[in-house]
Amino acid sequence: MNTPSQFLALLPEAEPQALAETMVAFANSDGGTIVLGFDERGRQIARIGPEEIENALRAAVGLCQPPVRASLEPADGNSGGPALVVRVPRATEMHSLRDGRVLVRVAGHNRILAGDEIRNLATTKSGGDFEAETVPGAALDDFDPAMVEEYLAKRELRSRRSAEGIDRAALLRDIGALDYRGQPTVAGILLFSRAPQTFLPQSGLVFVKFPGVEARGEGGAFGYGRREEINGPLARVIERAWQVTLEEMRVGAVVKGLEREEVLEYPEFAVREALVNAVCHRDYRLRGRRIEIRKFADRLEIISPGGLAGYITLDNIVEEHFSRNPRIVQGLFQWGYIEELGLGIDRMIEDMTAAGHPMPRFNATPHSFTVALSNHRERRMNQPLSASPHAPPNVAVTERQARALQYVREHGRITNRDYQTICPDVSAETLRTDLSDLVEKGVLMRIGEKKGTYYILKQAL
Repeated sequence: MNTPSQFLALLPEAEPQALAETMVAFANSDGGTIVLGFDERGRQIARIGPEEIENALRAAVGLCQPPVRASLEPADGNSGGPALVVRVPRATEMHSLRDGRVLVRVAGHNRILAGDEIRNLATTKSGGDFEAETVPGAALDDFDPAMVEEYLAKRELRSRRSAEGIDRAALLRDIGALDYRGQPTVAGILLFSRAPQTFLPQSGLVFVKFPGVEARGEGGAFGYGRREEINGPLARVIERAWQVTLEEMRVGAVVKGLEREEVLEYPEFAVREALVNAVCHRDYRLRGRRIEIRKFADRLEIISPGGLAGYITLDNIVEEHFSRNPRIVQGLFQWGYIEELGLGIDRMIEDMTAAGHPMPRFNATPHSFTVALSNHRERRMNQPLSASPHAPPNVAVTERQARALQYVREHGRITNRDYQTICPDVSAETLRTDLSDLVEKGVLMRIGEKKGTYYILKQAL
């Protein structure tokens, strides 16, 4: 049995209140599976019978407003695991508990939302599930069989399960590419159609290169250096957009030992992640505007139509996860364009700062979201330490915290274990509090969860 995650919850008892909280959290997020009788370490601590689970589920549904749609299904796996599990699909409307609390699923736990977060989630949910809607005039014949087979091959590699003998139509229904009547959905057309832009012209991408730092041509005149319109199914859009961007990125070099190593203008993963995120999370309901990549002399901007989805804000974008288009996200995950669901922003920040760049800058409006990557690179080693690097002038730090900041300046990050190494006579809890204090003061940013947690210097986003 695995440990709790974004899509899996383990509850020790068939207790209706705890079950209802988790059902609401999954319904408001990307859905998930609830296993009863197991602790957070994945150890079975009780055998709960089908009748007890059914009674608890019935009571839990009554605690949700509106009632959450959930099903009791046989569990996958060996005989040592649970017999039944509770499956909760992603909901198209916002759910709460009877006491008014609104919860979402974040990594391995449920989180209660506050005022603005609730309003943002309600706005997103009220927009419906656009990617699941059928596309007028589209038919199964509009799918490219080669794209379907390519997807199956990639899926087989990732899941390590053979695709031989899989009924293609049934699979396409299961992943949301077709509805129950066999009609193509928005997600299906975007992933598998020969020409998605015939039906959804806003689903393409535009790359524009400007010679200076403003959206102008040479000498400040109107124009640009290069412009490319990129169309096709989403996998091809990502591939071609990356190829064009790579062609326009400058290449430098560093010497390590006796070898010369080429260095791209921007870290490869950071660019690809920003691009894939734009394709995955844009609001495909918005017509008249495509994803834009704008390359300037000093920065790269990737602009995605549609504001931040669900309860995501600029303050929680690193820690939280919400998919506006979960079927598209899952499809591109199986295709291999997403390494691990929900962790791309962390890695983007890590790669930029590790290469000496400023952190990515994020800008959100009601109708667009922009990621800006700076090509400025600074030397991080052997820099003089101020009392509080990157902190506002009025932020005071202790001598011990200053040592932690010195470590971050020299190594790019710090973990709790690193801090214990440089302060061996101080308790682990005190050191953890030190780092949390620096996060609250806006000096550090926390990345990751549990054992994978580390801290980096925070700059204004």
